[in-house]
Amino acid sequence: MNNSTAGAVDLMDYLLGTYDDLKRRLVRRLGSEDLAGDALQDTWMRLSARRDRLDPVQNPAAYLLRMAMNTVVDRQRADHRLLSVEEVDALMDLADPGPGPAQVAEQDFALEEMVGLLQRMPERRRGILLAIRVDGLQQRDVADQLGVSLRLVQRELKAAQEYLAARSGQGSPVRF
Repeated sequence: MNNSTAGAVDLMDYLLGTYDDLKRRLVRRLGSEDLAGDALQDTWMRLSARRDRLDPVQNPAAYLLRMAMNTVVDRQRADHRLLSVEEVDALMDLADPGPGPAQVAEQDFALEEMVGLLQRMPERRRGILLAIRVDGLQQRDVADQLGVSLRLVQRELKAAQEYLAARSGQGSPVRF
């Protein structure tokens, strides 16, 4: 048996032989018998996983206690990153800021209605409205593109808004 394997076996044997004493010392430090037992169990698991990589230890009791305390610290850090049950419950109780199914259906219906109204509008009027309100073009630029006067673009835009307002049931000019 090489020295590293002998060191690991010695530590595992030492842990088994002094388990009660080590647990008592950990209970005093941690204030919890369950936490002390879990720490020693984790220490055993770490020792068995590192069996081939351990060098002999001068003070096995101190080494094992330090190792057990480190497992507790690691577990507390991991637990601190996780949400508690109360935090999860609080998050589940938060209202969803998004629209509900009824609102989505209502918005879909309103959109379909608006598209239908736009399709029934005269082509030039619809083109002017979309160029200005959707594409963000200036009225002067639309007039230049269409080869019409600025006044005609303004009249068509006003007529388009009044048409949409009268047929959408809003009663006031529609802005989009």
